[in-house]
Amino acid sequence: MSTNQWAIGIDLGGTKIEVALVNSSGLLHDRLRVPTDSKKGYKTILKQITETIHQLCDKNGNAIPSSVGIGIPGQISRSSGIVHYAPNLNWHEVKLEDDLSKMLDKHVSICNDVRAATYGEWFYGAGKNCDDLVCIFIGTGIGGGIISDGRMLTGCNNTAGEIGHMTIDLHGLECHCGNKGCFEALAGGWAIARDAQDMVRTDMKSGKILLAIAGNEIDKITAKTVSEAASKNDALAKKNIDNLADVLMVVQH
Repeated sequence: MSTNQWAIGIDLGGTKIEVALVNSSGLLHDRLRVPTDSKKGYKTILKQITETIHQLCDKNGNAIPSSVGIGIPGQISRSSGIVHYAPNLNWHEVKLEDDLSKMLDKHVSICNDVRAATYGEWFYGAGKNCDDLVCIFIGTGIGGGIISDGRMLTGCNNTAGEIGHMTIDLHGLECHCGNKGCFEALAGGWAIARDAQDMVRTDMKSGKILLAIAGNEIDKITAKTVSEAASKNDALAKKNIDNLADVLMVVQH
């Protein structure tokens, strides 16, 4: 494979690291996904990223990509490549761009993960040829990207589109960022898991399907567990999803 043809794209989340081999036309050639070992800290995650890149390249005939792009769930400096704050990774002021570039001996470019995904939708997906576009992404947390008049909004401190940390309930539950009532604290993946766990603790009988999917351990109920249970028409899981839909409707209006 030509070094001019291929690049590595990385989606780094609070629960998973997904590494993809892509070309300049946005074609996804192959990818690998591993769980994020976030509890062991920054250096461990750096090691995970580099090892997964090497595995993917080895798997594809020792591919030698020209560069690496990585989407980060946090606030990033455009000029320095420093991640100022990534709440779901518990990162503060880490020099990700420089550190990863040195480890890989390649050019590395970092971007807020949802802004990166918004670029993807704008250039290649549902927003192609649109001048105005708003993307909302619900994962471990909630993020947003905004295209206005044919340009990506970044804001004076490069945090435009961080709608996950809009306060929509002044008396709401505490978010990982330290504020109360954030959009993410009501509808993010970790919030969905929290609410489902609370529902099961309150009504173990109604929560038997959720509990069974989670291996009979309440603390292992996740948003994915809720989705799987809802696909089985579980009433408690569907109630959880209905609550999520209500929050999304409030934000929409």
